[in-house]
Amino acid sequence: MAVSSDGCRSLKYPYVAVMLKVADHSGQVKNKSFEMTIPQFQNFYKQFKEIAAIVETV
Repeated sequence: MAVSSDGCRSLKYPYVAVMLKVADHSGQVKNKSFEMTIPQFQNFYKQFKEIAAIVETV
């Protein structure tokens, strides 16, 4: 993922807004949203890639 903006320099603390669709144990889908700093998002993305690699082996 890559993002660029001319206005990014004027932001004091840039962040990423994330919205996920999550199914609970009964199968009901709910929207979950949250914000992260750029380093938090990079770690989150890395963890999702690792999970995806594990799921592919099952």
